[in-house]
Amino acid sequence: MTTEALEGACTCGAIRYRLSSEPMFVHCCHCSWCQRETGTAFALNAVIETDRVILLQGEPVLVDTPSLSGKGQQIARCAQCHVALWSHYPGGGKAMAFVRVGTLKEPGRLPPDIHIFTSTRQPWVVLPPGVPAVEEFYKLSEYWPAASLARREALLASSQR
Repeated sequence: MTTEALEGACTCGAIRYRLSSEPMFVHCCHCSWCQRETGTAFALNAVIETDRVILLQGEPVLVDTPSLSGKGQQIARCAQCHVALWSHYPGGGKAMAFVRVGTLKEPGRLPPDIHIFTSTRQPWVVLPPGVPAVEEFYKLSEYWPAASLARREALLASSQR
């Protein structure tokens, strides 16, 4: 995968970023919260260490929003066009980013590794064969590659120091 393929931006172009590596995992979330927040049928998020999201231009604002867990999340948005670029959830804190794949120059390069919360997916969304799909969430050790699990473990260990 080329570095250019991993570059993204908001709609107005005030914020541009690059992922310095492939993400650990890509979720296609069909929960009703993601549907409401995005105004569409699902959210496609690439899970990656925040220090691997390199800002090339601009600085997003972090907006606190509620979540189903009650713990909330922070959404990094462009201050001008308000497009959501990534989120931080309490489990990984600011050390882990859930990058909105649709903001990448080539979003087709990061298809979902799993479909989650399919119990609330829109009935007209057809899930592709060969891609894992679960009704709610899942146990990471059952789906994530070993290298991604090791990256996540290292990230969480370093953020607790």
